[in-house]
Amino acid sequence: MRRVAVVAASCSRAGARYTESQEDLLVEAGLAALAMAGVEPEDIDAAWFGCTTVSANHALLNFSLKLGYLPMTKVSNAGATGADAFIRAALAVASGEADVALVAGVEKRTDAGLADGLESDRVFSPAATGIEAMLRDLHPATFTSLYLRRYGAAFGLSLEEIGEALDALARRSRLRGALTPWSAIYGLEAGYSEDAGPVVAPPLRLGHCAPAFDGAAALVVTAEAWARQRGMPYAVLEGFGMVSGALEGRYSRRYAYVGLPELRTAAARAFSEAGVDGWEAVDHVQIFDRTVGDELLAYEDLGLVPEGRAVAAVLDGMFGVEARLQVNTDGGLLCSGFQAGASGVRQIAEAFVQLTGRAGPRQLPHVRRSVVATVGGTLGAATAVVSVFRSGA
Repeated sequence: MRRVAVVAASCSRAGARYTESQEDLLVEAGLAALAMAGVEPEDIDAAWFGCTTVSANHALLNFSLKLGYLPMTKVSNAGATGADAFIRAALAVASGEADVALVAGVEKRTDAGLADGLESDRVFSPAATGIEAMLRDLHPATFTSLYLRRYGAAFGLSLEEIGEALDALARRSRLRGALTPWSAIYGLEAGYSEDAGPVVAPPLRLGHCAPAFDGAAALVVTAEAWARQRGMPYAVLEGFGMVSGALEGRYSRRYAYVGLPELRTAAARAFSEAGVDGWEAVDHVQIFDRTVGDELLAYEDLGLVPEGRAVAAVLDGMFGVEARLQVNTDGGLLCSGFQAGASGVRQIAEAFVQLTGRAGPRQLPHVRRSVVATVGGTLGAATAVVSVFRSGA
């Protein structure tokens, strides 16, 4: 199997892009990625397109970028859509089926139309009965709220203590987002107000939740030898883990509802495949933060802190702006919005720019290895994708 490299990445500016279509956003991100890689549309051997909008199919990407006649696949896997699309492209390159692959994701969340908006947000089937029917249309923040309340009860933490940790994570992410050109809050002093706003689902407040924004992101993926021959900076995929759950909480009393076994398993597989022995060898991590509560719980699932210690670790500054291991250096989904088709691609894009020295004023010194953790779904039916990258420069 060939080593896989990311040689280019680009993201559209996140926000309520009312005057632009999905095609416009794909052109903005896609053409910039192709230009960075120094390739033309006809150089692409295959493409993977992430989007959860029901009415969008693979032709949307082809029409937008005029790629011509080539293999193209649409991927839809809830919040893990973009990361899933990347893994499929990476496997094609590793196997030799493609030398140059394009990965792109897009989502229109602010004006996609009522039918698509509801359909893409549903975790369970529209024909569900019983508990699935009750849970079907709950907002993602509600699910995380239930997890956080269960977590607090399990480890003797009050909602106020958890809320204090959530405030700290949100402040850190906003500071990072204000420095990120593709963030919705780029250039805003201090990255918005310190106030987290009204309560949405205790202990979560409005400022703890990723907004529903529009956006697109794109990556060019090649064999490492291809990138090395051209003398370009790149990020190498060292290993990955991808795991989906099976609603274990519905039939097993062992399921604790204080974390995601899918994320724990995916992380273990990714580190094993990459040959990385612990977080001491990692300099940077992008964690899926549909809410900062999801990020908080992920610290334990990823093995960054022992069970029950995430709140204390955050309040001690372990994941702050001065920490050794830097988290969500672009502000995360909190500052770019939850774009199911594009969010996982955006996370990888941030890992890429950090590993290749292209992150501008938010660039970290001496970044050698980055981990990207993405999650889609919830309540024991999640898909988790964890990827380990190192600098190829």
